[in-house]
Amino acid sequence: MEKGLTATCMKSILIIQPLRPEGLEIFDSRKDVAYKVVTDSSEKNLVANAADADAIAVRTAVITKRVLDAAPRLKVISRHGVGYDNIPVSECTDRGIAVTVVGGVNSISVAEHTWFLILAAARSGVELDAGTRRGDFGIRERVTGVELNGRTLLIVGFGRIGKQVAARARAFGMNILVFDPYFHGDPPQDVRVVASLESALREADVVTLHAPLTDETRRVLGPHELSLLPKGAIVINASRGGLIDEAALLAAVKSRHLHGAGLDTFEMEPLPADSPLFSEPRIVLSPHAAAMTESSLVAMSVMTAKNVLAGLDGTLDPDLVVNPSVLKTNR
Repeated sequence: MEKGLTATCMKSILIIQPLRPEGLEIFDSRKDVAYKVVTDSSEKNLVANAADADAIAVRTAVITKRVLDAAPRLKVISRHGVGYDNIPVSECTDRGIAVTVVGGVNSISVAEHTWFLILAAARSGVELDAGTRRGDFGIRERVTGVELNGRTLLIVGFGRIGKQVAARARAFGMNILVFDPYFHGDPPQDVRVVASLESALREADVVTLHAPLTDETRRVLGPHELSLLPKGAIVINASRGGLIDEAALLAAVKSRHLHGAGLDTFEMEPLPADSPLFSEPRIVLSPHAAAMTESSLVAMSVMTAKNVLAGLDGTLDPDLVVNPSVLKTNR
């Protein structure tokens, strides 16, 4: 789908995977931009369509070095979300290309989904649902849940989403721990910030991850870290695949060291049909859907579009730029 690609003075935007109409309307309101939407996100197709792109808006498609090579005019890549491991940020920085994210517009949806996973794991939701559907009401005597009141929640990563998760933990009467080496400032009075992940894990009845995937955070929960959790603990990941060693997590659940887990993101997406994670009903799975509410999708589309235009206009909000050093070099 193309709009207004005949005017040579226009800035050209390549939209990879569709935005909601509310986002496209922002582009339609500008007479100086043109856009093209592609649904085939293969590298070959992106390379073929990137030559005249001044900006790229992207959801989950992978932007490779070859795509960047094919787009010599590129000034900004606007990510429809908050994770950016599908974009080669350091390569973009070297080329002076700003990489942006949508900030906090999806924070509530992701936080609510995090609590869906916590509750489903704590109350053995998958097993109880399956038992009820097959007429096995006796399963309630064999499969029991975990009460959250008075237990300790460890939030790894205390950014926009982590703060929203903490706000909801108060309603469940949980004690709140936070581990985040990059958190600065005064936390809420009922939040205890800890300097050591290992010591925090030893206290945590539930641990939930809200951090980007970097070399520093990759497999932040491996076999050793999982072994530190108290018996019967719960692990949640609604952030990025790769933060958890999935094989170690599966082993910890199967051995009954962990009561259960909830995963919305995975090392490989989509999950392969033969993934061993499917074998464990006490691991609640969802298909990277934490931000997929209608209100969140609209808000992300709108912010994605606004970031594109800000990148073209030179008015980017530094708080939404993953590599803000490029802002200095582009002035």
